[in-house]
Amino acid sequence: MIRPTTTLLFICTVLMAQCQSKNTDTMIESSVVKNVEIDKFLGTWYEIARFPHSFEKDLAGVTATYSYRKDGKIEVLNQGYQHSLDGKHKSAKGKAKVPNPDEPGRLKVSFFLFFYGDYLILELDQEDYQWAMIGTGSPNYFWILSRTPVMDEEVYKQLIANAEKRGYDLSRLQKVLQQAEIK
Repeated sequence: MIRPTTTLLFICTVLMAQCQSKNTDTMIESSVVKNVEIDKFLGTWYEIARFPHSFEKDLAGVTATYSYRKDGKIEVLNQGYQHSLDGKHKSAKGKAKVPNPDEPGRLKVSFFLFFYGDYLILELDQEDYQWAMIGTGSPNYFWILSRTPVMDEEVYKQLIANAEKRGYDLSRLQKVLQQAEIK
């Protein structure tokens, strides 16, 4: 289980990064998808690639699972394994909400009390909901997600090209080891 201090560190890091990103020359194009059917977005997503950050340091086999809570918000369960797929299991539970129903691709996520950070659905397979590209208000946070542990290489390349057009520094992008990649 991830300790509360780790969660607090994550929140502080995201908030500081968002403030700092507004003061840097690095600008990203952060428009979100206009149509998101939250019911179709729910379920388990595999993390295919990400920018490195402290709250997922050295995690493999990372998944994010979204489901409805009784209060109408979305439960967020992030899980992974420390250092390898056989490593110690780590998890963090949070919540998400869609503050403006007219912008369903612009969510807010919290892993600690009432501190919320951006969760921006930048790109999404609008037909089958098989892949997504996620960012925040900062150029320092970026994820590529898939419904399967291995993503089609052509789709991955297209998402990388789209991220580059948006202004992301992809030299920092790390692929995430997933179970299906082991042979």
